[in-house]
Amino acid sequence: MAHTYATDALVVGAGPVGLTAAAELRRRGVTCRIVDRLPARLPFAKAVGIQPRTLEVWDRMGVVRAALEAAVPMRGQFLYVNGVEKARTELSVPPEVPYGFAALPQYETERILDEFLGRFGTTVERGTELLSFAQDADGVTCRLHTPSGAEEELRTRYLVGCDGAHSVVRKGLGLTFAGGAFAEEYMLADVRVDWDLPPGYNLRAMHLNDDGAVDDVLVCIPLPGRGRYRMSMMVPPELSTARQDAAASDGITHGLQSGRGPALADIQAVLDRLSPQPTTAFDIRWTSVFRISHRIVDRYGDGRVFVAGDAAHIHPPTGAQGMNTGIQDAWNLAWKLALACAGEAHPGLLAGYDAERRPVGEEVVGRTVRHAVEGMENDPDDPATVMMREAQLLVGYRGSPTVDPPGEGRGPRPGDRAPDCAGLTGPGTAYPMRLYDVLRERDHVLLLYGAAFGPGSATGSGLDALVRTARASSGGRMEVCLVLAAEAAAADDDAHAVIEADGTTLPVYADTRGEFARLYAADEPTAFVIRPDGYLGARLPLSPPDPRPLAAHLAAVFAAPPPN
Repeated sequence: MAHTYATDALVVGAGPVGLTAAAELRRRGVTCRIVDRLPARLPFAKAVGIQPRTLEVWDRMGVVRAALEAAVPMRGQFLYVNGVEKARTELSVPPEVPYGFAALPQYETERILDEFLGRFGTTVERGTELLSFAQDADGVTCRLHTPSGAEEELRTRYLVGCDGAHSVVRKGLGLTFAGGAFAEEYMLADVRVDWDLPPGYNLRAMHLNDDGAVDDVLVCIPLPGRGRYRMSMMVPPELSTARQDAAASDGITHGLQSGRGPALADIQAVLDRLSPQPTTAFDIRWTSVFRISHRIVDRYGDGRVFVAGDAAHIHPPTGAQGMNTGIQDAWNLAWKLALACAGEAHPGLLAGYDAERRPVGEEVVGRTVRHAVEGMENDPDDPATVMMREAQLLVGYRGSPTVDPPGEGRGPRPGDRAPDCAGLTGPGTAYPMRLYDVLRERDHVLLLYGAAFGPGSATGSGLDALVRTARASSGGRMEVCLVLAAEAAAADDDAHAVIEADGTTLPVYADTRGEFARLYAADEPTAFVIRPDGYLGARLPLSPPDPRPLAAHLAAVFAAPPPN
């Protein structure tokens, strides 16, 4: 039996969630291996919808351009009932949100993340299966089955299970996975049609029986390629896998099922019944039968072992929430693991993963089940709130042990997503920038907003202490950027003058349009701590500057700095 010890983390599962976890760990310098039991990436368009919040995450990582170039913009949805158009929904977000909705087949998402991971010298070890693991106070010992048929024993500091609904990691931890299953089965197909519906729109067509119950349904989501869609529809009895699924070894019936998939004729029969206009299906790439369950673990980790994505929560695909939620699980966990691997994390930081992400998983499971049963169009919230929530722009961590109490006041509070804004100008730039341009590929950022930062200003007089505290309390990981208020920038011909603090020059950006002040409700000099995942960790007044609240906040995230 071979022995390997030199890795910080083992990621099990190379879907979008596992690839995100591995890429973020490697981007932060953590040694990592990623294994997947499948010999090759599957060419299936399973998860398709990409939410605006996920695109923001990819922006911060540095992969959003590749994703947008491969994706199809999602513009809206048509709803037909018994052949009659009932609603046309436009997918829109507020103008300050930098990205809209998109459709990208899962095989393309995996390709993009796989190639990004390869930039850091790490490739997926395919055909490699986790058999078992045992953890102790210092690490995790894993048994792997390799493509050669041999077993390998791997010693790693942390284990991350992104291995899907039948997760070996979840079972090895003994986590409960409470929930149930829907009786309905669905056909999935990647196929082209020759209709002339506007591109970029989903189609949801239903038939209601005399009692008003849905007895037939067709959902079409656009894919890259003219007239190509990922379609889902109810399964005819001859293709049912219910008997096979009832005998599943772990009792979990979720995802693509083995056995005979639907043929083109099966797809065409549904289109003949439900398509809003006559159309012909052709150029079929793949089909399958899909079952849906709804379950969530009792906790997202134990000790040095964690679960993310479908290993932690499964639910109906309504609103394309699953993969996006899993990607953000991995993003949340990765930056915390990176600090822990460097010995720079507060002892309670990793516990914040469960505290922050499990409530999100519970909300998503509950909401998607309600929408699957009652229909998203019957959501009681106002349409703007529904749209923002489906875009995952309302996910937040207020009350988390790793963020400050939200307090009172307007604007984003600790635990909220840090919104983007436009109209910033920086040194040497002849064009307005977005805040996300400033944050891109940075991790921990302290943004100081005010009217002046010079030595004679009220804020400037305490600048050295703030910068020194930010760096000392974060082990040198926190970057500091200054945002100059619009009125001060307009009155100052040299708004980007060199500002020095704690012996270094700080970047200065001018809020020339006042958008930062408006979106952040910054009516006075304020410090904003922005975490690597784009959420506010703290919001601190700077009138007058006081480094002690900043030090107290950072002490809940980072390990105590060594004594001078």
